[in-house]
Amino acid sequence: MTTSSSKPGGFPNVPPPLGSKAAPSYSRFIPREELGDFAAWAPDSLNGDADRDTPAAGSSAAPASAETPTLHAQLGAARQAGYQDGYRDGLVALDGFKQSFSAQMVAQFGQLMNSFATQIDALEQQMAQAVAQSAVLLARRVVRGELQTRPEHVAEVAQQAVNAVLLSARHIRVMVNPDDHALVAAGAAEALQARGARLLAAAEIERGGCLIESDLGQIDARIEARWRQAAAVLGCELPWQDGSTAQP
Repeated sequence: MTTSSSKPGGFPNVPPPLGSKAAPSYSRFIPREELGDFAAWAPDSLNGDADRDTPAAGSSAAPASAETPTLHAQLGAARQAGYQDGYRDGLVALDGFKQSFSAQMVAQFGQLMNSFATQIDALEQQMAQAVAQSAVLLARRVVRGELQTRPEHVAEVAQQAVNAVLLSARHIRVMVNPDDHALVAAGAAEALQARGARLLAAAEIERGGCLIESDLGQIDARIEARWRQAAAVLGCELPWQDGSTAQP
């Protein structure tokens, strides 16, 4: 853009005052940087109808966008939708975890109860065996003590064994321990005489028992045999002799 003191076809320059020198004509190019903000002139701008909010051409300030509130609303709606989706997915995942955890706990608890029941059954069996064995041990001590304190019971044992022999049996022999021979002869004399049985002393027969033989077989009334039968009733196989030389 250029300026001059006069324009062709325009108004003449105002004459300088008297006594002053005529002003030289001036013209130069004005750079854009010195112009600042400018806008094209419109005829209706004098009436104040121009948009005063419209920035001048070349201004670096951006106009306020009408889409900014809409963008914020969209972001808020997207954020709310994402929160709701995440919350819903979290509830679904939590419910699945609870169901899986509950099923796992039920399975583990069932296995624990089954194992506990198995252990209880095994313990009950062990306790029953221990009680039976203790009872048999106590009974053995009682029987042994009874045989020592009242050896005359052997006569009753011999009498019962003789009466158990079949009436058709012949050649009945009753074998007892030598220490029991006199006791049986005195206590079971009537039964022996009635069956025609002979009383014999045998060192291999332990005190308290007897062995009866006949032509029809034998009746084992020895103390060991009778003890095995009694212990079997209690579900125990504790032998009469425990390997110790001392009698309890």
